[in-house]
Amino acid sequence: MHSIRPASWRRVLAVDLDLCIRCNRLAAFEPPRRLFALVSRLGDGIFWYTLMLMLPVIYGLEAIVVSLQMAGVALAGLLLYKQLKGRTSRQRPFQVTPAIRVGTAPLDHFSFPSGHTLHAVAFSLVAIGHYPELSWLLVPFTALVMASRVVLGLHYPSDVIAGAVLGAAIAQLSFQLI
Repeated sequence: MHSIRPASWRRVLAVDLDLCIRCNRLAAFEPPRRLFALVSRLGDGIFWYTLMLMLPVIYGLEAIVVSLQMAGVALAGLLLYKQLKGRTSRQRPFQVTPAIRVGTAPLDHFSFPSGHTLHAVAFSLVAIGHYPELSWLLVPFTALVMASRVVLGLHYPSDVIAGAVLGAAIAQLSFQLI
């Protein structure tokens, strides 16, 4: 089995940090910083909990099962990302370099993986899996949540990628269990 050599790993981390610094430049401007801070705040749960409550209103009582599936995905995602964050203890980008300006306060101490991204991807995939017509709303919102984490200096791109992969896996598993 081939393993990553330390020099290769350092290059990957350098590219990750460089991308983060470049994306974070948007946070220096008030309008994009405010937009991404708002999206990030909505992605804390407000948007998703509202969606879970609205699905039965829009689609009828059978949507309660979808909302419960989303709640199960939320719990699984929370347990997984808390476990990973505690084990990896990766510092957030704004803690590593003064070149990154934090755009909003973080919810916890560590960076890897992005819990916002994990949940946004998982919730979107579950909701769209049942109601594809919601794609027009959920895909752009999820993309903005993902971007917000890097632009605001809270996550590296690799944290967001890992969160997306984990969220997709949890959503896929939830479909296999129902």
